[in-house]
Amino acid sequence: MRKSRILTGIGLAAVAMITLSACNSGSPTDPGAGGTETGGDEALWEVATEVDLTDSPTYDRMVERDGVIVGVKNDQPGLGYEDAVSGERTGFDVDIARWIAASLGFDEDQIEYVTIPSNNREQAIVNGDVDYYVGTYSITDGRKEQIDFAGPYFLTGQGLLVAADDDSISGPEDLAGKIVCSVTGSTPLQRIRDEYSPGDTVEYDTYSQCVEQLKAGSVDAITTDEAILAGYVAQEPDALKIAGEPFSEERYGVGLEKGDTALKDHINALFTDGGDVWTALFEQHLAPAGIEGEQPAVDE
Repeated sequence: MRKSRILTGIGLAAVAMITLSACNSGSPTDPGAGGTETGGDEALWEVATEVDLTDSPTYDRMVERDGVIVGVKNDQPGLGYEDAVSGERTGFDVDIARWIAASLGFDEDQIEYVTIPSNNREQAIVNGDVDYYVGTYSITDGRKEQIDFAGPYFLTGQGLLVAADDDSISGPEDLAGKIVCSVTGSTPLQRIRDEYSPGDTVEYDTYSQCVEQLKAGSVDAITTDEAILAGYVAQEPDALKIAGEPFSEERYGVGLEKGDTALKDHINALFTDGGDVWTALFEQHLAPAGIEGEQPAVDE
């Protein structure tokens, strides 16, 4: 299977004993109760029992509520996916959200997941509808006018998804006369419109809707981050493929209330000190789809 060229940041140590450093304390997460694990029965992280997050209004709301509300995606295999039958949430982004919650002292049964379309993410954070958002959320200057970001925790690049038997598209320069699909409010869709010359573009709330349109022949290509596209190829390798190479850099961050520096610093410290956890999550969720990558350094 083709491997995506993922832009890399700092190197990592090999996966060893999976524990957190000083960011977390307490008893290990119980894998049998829904905690993420690697290898045998050892939990990837512990749920913190002593958390001091002074001057974080978001954390104060979590404590008062005795729970965490996290914004996520639900239709991105390997990243943020919700099983239609069981309701189980899985993926790299979902586990990043769980890891953050555990570092703040909250177990799996204290997390409420809310699926929010791309176009509504900033407003959900500004309104306080979610405590933080983890869902292929690219850090951009425009978004930082309304919210803050922790991270980045992953780097990828924009790509194109086409039908497996379509050899007419090998990059964005081949989109003349083609119909391109993406989700409303996404940076990849705006880039295609601004920098290339597609025949037309169409928008949907989710990428899975775009995939159905591609398989039906109603659109010629889907554009978004290669990390997302690779999950769909892994599900249907006989029907779908990635065309060409990445043509942007996308930096995924955790969306936070603007001005909540205490929470931002806490999450950045978690990422910086938790390389073994990051590696284990990457190997579990993204490497099987042919994605290569290393954990990036967080922004100062």
